[in-house]
Amino acid sequence: MSSGAGGAALIDVRGLEKHYQMGAETVRALRGVDLVIHRNEYVAIMGPSGSGKSTFMNLIGCLDSPTAGEYILNGNHVAGMDDDELARVRNQEIGFVFQTCNLLTRSTALENVELPLVYGGVGGKDRKRRALEALQAVELGDRVDHRPNELSGGQRQRVAIARALVTRPSIILADEPTGNLDSRTSEEIMNLFERLHREGQTIIMVTHEPDIAAHADRVVTLRDGKIESDQPQPRPRRVVEAPVLAGA
Repeated sequence: MSSGAGGAALIDVRGLEKHYQMGAETVRALRGVDLVIHRNEYVAIMGPSGSGKSTFMNLIGCLDSPTAGEYILNGNHVAGMDDDELARVRNQEIGFVFQTCNLLTRSTALENVELPLVYGGVGGKDRKRRALEALQAVELGDRVDHRPNELSGGQRQRVAIARALVTRPSIILADEPTGNLDSRTSEEIMNLFERLHREGQTIIMVTHEPDIAAHADRVVTLRDGKIESDQPQPRPRRVVEAPVLAGA
């Protein structure tokens, strides 16, 4: 079983399988994946189209259930959770960042970031305070009243990252988070992820771009539903000399 940094496992996946029925054919998207990810790791999941990386992301994000195998999240067996418990995990334990920001177009940045707290039953005053703190953490404290069409692509993605952070999750799952951004803005978003990681955030990122994966400390490569390689990337941590630009 592959493992990263020391300490208790945050994610422990054993023999994970996922099969889909397509007509008379059974597609085996995952074929017995074993993986351990520890708290405060920064892991990139790579692989060609059809390798199983998106399926794997959906399973560890509790958006889908495996056909076989075991998934232990933060010491809890996911298979034993009921629908309410799974909803709580998705809302509080995991922060999702997608390639498309999925922001509500008629809501302000602050209202978009508040949304997971609304679902979590957090009161209005506390909700606004935490949403503002999350926006300030991504250098958007001066854009709280702006709607998505008043923000650049990089700013919209930062709102999405703030929304992922606002519940103070154990893990951020980022699926191709720079896929719709130009190279300069992508670099600034990756600098933001690096800063969040330095501050203690666990980050798991799916990407097909080697230059984006190079920001992670560990790269897991999937091929044909299996782990082909699991390699640490020892390197000096790059220093971001200026705050992430609010105008990206």
